[in-house]
Amino acid sequence: MPRIEGKRVAFLATDGVEQVELDRPWQAVTDAGGRPELIGLEPGELQAFNHLDKGDRKPVDTTVDDARPDSYDALVLPGGVANGDFVRADERAVRFVKEFVTSGKPVAVICHGGWVLAEADVVRGRTMTSWPSLKTDLRNAGATWVDQEVVTDNGLVSSRNPGDLDAFCAKAVEEIAEGVHA
Repeated sequence: MPRIEGKRVAFLATDGVEQVELDRPWQAVTDAGGRPELIGLEPGELQAFNHLDKGDRKPVDTTVDDARPDSYDALVLPGGVANGDFVRADERAVRFVKEFVTSGKPVAVICHGGWVLAEADVVRGRTMTSWPSLKTDLRNAGATWVDQEVVTDNGLVSSRNPGDLDAFCAKAVEEIAEGVHA
């Protein structure tokens, strides 16, 4: 796996985040030498879930109000049905994501995290994957949706579900190592 020494990676999430889709990419970034930071909608802690069961509480490093995309080298959007829905409904988070994507920095999204990209109107003309129930939403937002383990489109890494995490984490770290895409 490539090294990403010192690169700051924003993980944007809120209550309802799928714990394994937060924990595994976080560990991959850490193992590669990166510095992950949890950005929440509110200060304090967020409640992670293991499908429908409560998981761990996670401390928020900073809020979306205080985070600036130019302070980070990459963005990870973990899944979770409630997480994806809550984040896409938050105008501050959507602005943050849109600014991040338009900067050309790597963005990695898994499962229901794709809803946020659709809401930010940044998937038009891009090829990506997601949890299957998002297929129509992403197509309606202009993406070409494919059913694959991991898809990379000019710095945008996407995967379907926790079963894809090995490929997702490896490709996300690779894209973070490459940096900004024109």
